[in-house]
Amino acid sequence: MHVSTNLISPPDSRNFRAALLRWYRRRGRDLPWRRTRDPYAILVSEFMLQQTQVATVLSYYNEWLRRWSDFSALARASESSVLHAWQGLGYYARARNLHATARIVVDRYGGHLPRTIARTRALPGIGRYSAHAIATFAFDQSVPIVEANTARVLSRLFNFRTPIDCTVGREALWNYAESLLPKRSARVYNSALLDLGALVCLPRQPKCAICPVKKFCRPKNPQTLPIKKIPRPPKELIEARAFTFRRNRILLEQSSGRWHGMWILPPARVRSVITRPIHTSIFPFTNHRITLKVFAQPAPRTRARGQGRWFSIAQLASIPLPSPHRRAVEQLLAKRPQKLGSTLAEA
Repeated sequence: MHVSTNLISPPDSRNFRAALLRWYRRRGRDLPWRRTRDPYAILVSEFMLQQTQVATVLSYYNEWLRRWSDFSALARASESSVLHAWQGLGYYARARNLHATARIVVDRYGGHLPRTIARTRALPGIGRYSAHAIATFAFDQSVPIVEANTARVLSRLFNFRTPIDCTVGREALWNYAESLLPKRSARVYNSALLDLGALVCLPRQPKCAICPVKKFCRPKNPQTLPIKKIPRPPKELIEARAFTFRRNRILLEQSSGRWHGMWILPPARVRSVITRPIHTSIFPFTNHRITLKVFAQPAPRTRARGQGRWFSIAQLASIPLPSPHRRAVEQLLAKRPQKLGSTLAEA
């Protein structure tokens, strides 16, 4: 596969950066993690921003830092409390990795995040982009960053027509990003590049008319870039779960799979799934599209130790439940007892 190595000349690179930074000083976003150089606070923001929009993260970030202000505080927290605080952000493996990273930083590095990219990348849940982002935003190291926004900007800037989600394409983008880096103040430059992608160089309708660096952009139809491989259709899965309610308490079990450590509705017994579900919802999960079907089910006469636990309605607000299960429980509790009637099978 041929990949163009036609880079912007050094004089044009300087002019590109100057134009970008002038725009950023006027139009850049005022984000809380940009007001600090604390490596812990920046690490938290990077974990939260993985696969989650800025607007969603803003409502969690300050509360998280208020509750756990440094690596030591987070390392002492229970996994249950960490997962509960993460509810609504999704992709809960990020919360577990962040928690594990805090414990490693405390145990191995005395509570101080290592400054080298190699050591940072060895921590749980930190890949190439996150390690570079922490290096540039916390330590102002002159290193490139490539994520969704900057990949889109770079693809259009260089008229890059190789799929960016293949190995060759990804490496080319990192090379393009490095070619434009300033030797100093990379933290500000990388923030500006991120904001250009988030505010101007949009996926479907780029605002080319107001782009501060449009004279450096090469494609005639930038909205056709970046190019990606045709995605595989998501796998369709069905989950049958049980809603068991007794004496104002609901039966839940602790997940050992997809939502490890969180409380979820237990599996429905085979005989229950012959009946109509009392709740149905659909949610995406990684490469799957899952249909959650919930069936009313009486309490089991005998229950093996460790197979579940009863929670009062009041307790539900303080335990970690994944969003699809929490929504199902809340909707079903709101219907009781008039609409669900005897199907709740109170014992």
